[in-house]
Amino acid sequence: MLVLARKKGESIVIQDNIEVTILSVEGDNVKIGISAPRNVDIFRQEVYLSIKESNKESAAPAASSLNALIDHLRSK
Repeated sequence: MLVLARKKGESIVIQDNIEVTILSVEGDNVKIGISAPRNVDIFRQEVYLSIKESNKESAAPAASSLNALIDHLRSK
């Protein structure tokens, strides 16, 4: 992990097309702004993890449904 110190109004640039700017610092809260191309998805970590878990859960029933269908067809 790269650790950088930035002050309000300062930025970092990632691969020429993503800029992260510190907008404000109030106590334990840091407000950041992110400028990136529209094709770059940006999520808070907890939202990203929730999306991954939902995708995993939605894929699992499909496999069990397929197995149930195969078992049903074999029993006929």
